[in-house]
Amino acid sequence: MTEAYVYDAVRTPRGKGKSDGSLHEVTPVAMATQVLSALRDRNGLEGDKAVAIEDAAMGVVSPVGEQGAVITRTALLNAGFPQTTSGIQVNRFCASGLEAINIATAKVKSGEADLTIGGGVECMSRVPMGSDGGAWPVDPTTAFKTYFVPQGVSADLIATKYGFSRDDVDAYAVESQTRAAKSWEEGRFKKSIVSVKDVIGESVLDHDETVRPETNMQSLGALPPSFAGIGEMMPGFDAVALQKYPELERINHVHHAGNSSGIVDGAAAVLIGSKEAGDKLDLKPRARIVSMASIGSDPTMMLTGPEFAAQKALKKAGMEKGDIDLWELNEAFASVVLRFMQALDIDHGDINVNGGAIAMGHPLGATGAMIFGTMVDELERSGKETALVTLCIGAGMGTATIIERIN
Repeated sequence: MTEAYVYDAVRTPRGKGKSDGSLHEVTPVAMATQVLSALRDRNGLEGDKAVAIEDAAMGVVSPVGEQGAVITRTALLNAGFPQTTSGIQVNRFCASGLEAINIATAKVKSGEADLTIGGGVECMSRVPMGSDGGAWPVDPTTAFKTYFVPQGVSADLIATKYGFSRDDVDAYAVESQTRAAKSWEEGRFKKSIVSVKDVIGESVLDHDETVRPETNMQSLGALPPSFAGIGEMMPGFDAVALQKYPELERINHVHHAGNSSGIVDGAAAVLIGSKEAGDKLDLKPRARIVSMASIGSDPTMMLTGPEFAAQKALKKAGMEKGDIDLWELNEAFASVVLRFMQALDIDHGDINVNGGAIAMGHPLGATGAMIFGTMVDELERSGKETALVTLCIGAGMGTATIIERIN
């Protein structure tokens, strides 16, 4: 099977996903267009060379309205790519961006394509989360059978079952903010950031908008739990979760806006290809994609999938936990990362070393591609060799990808 290499990765800054966010006036198509254009242009693939990019996959979790109609293809055409470059829209909830990369990688590994793009886009200020609907949470025939509870209750369920207190999750959140602020101060993201421009070409955002370095235990301690209301009302979602997990007496609601991922806008793109394609186009590979895996897990607990996806990816690669230098897990909620660290016995110093979505936000369909690119940069910056990137997923799933730096 053909090896697949990472040649480049770009992302936008994350903008606050509200009407007063800096990226609110930028359409999803415009945002996707800008990262696709940047990836093409900074690798010298303009003009006749652009035909080498055969296919592109982009994650979108709410693929409706402005984000619908296979936005990937629309953005490619809008960016001036040749009509021969095809596009696909991917939805695996929060792992959509990483799954898009894995699909692009699979095309290279199988020989279907020689040069591809994987990425994602989500403008949560313009297309709110849940806009696409779905039967699972609202149709009794599916909700009852699967013991459906909202993700926030699932996060609190994880904290309760595995013994994480309010202080534990808040302390993790403070560290995420601290690391993100330090990473920006040290320019760790500079290599991949594409400043987002408006319709007249003026920059509207060049940094992640939601980082709050002043965050501390006291400020987080003042925030009320976000999911107690829907969990504790009678009958509420706590009762549903406790039916599934009767060994627990009650759900301890510890998550709030300060220790959960932020709602933001953003886009990202990664250039993936074979060695032959890179040599022909004079591209230098930055990393090799070693293995990929997706799994299904308990839909009520919902957010523990990364543990099992990571183990599957390691097994497929013939690797062990000790072979991984850096771990990157999307910070959907603090308890998700704490449980992952607990389950795999990972030191906090080796995971999410640049901060994560608690500080910088989680633009659903784009996040997987963003944190993948962050790990490519971080391996080069730190001189380390391997990284595993993973995300928890709604409805109980997990996706993971292992990469290896090319010297």
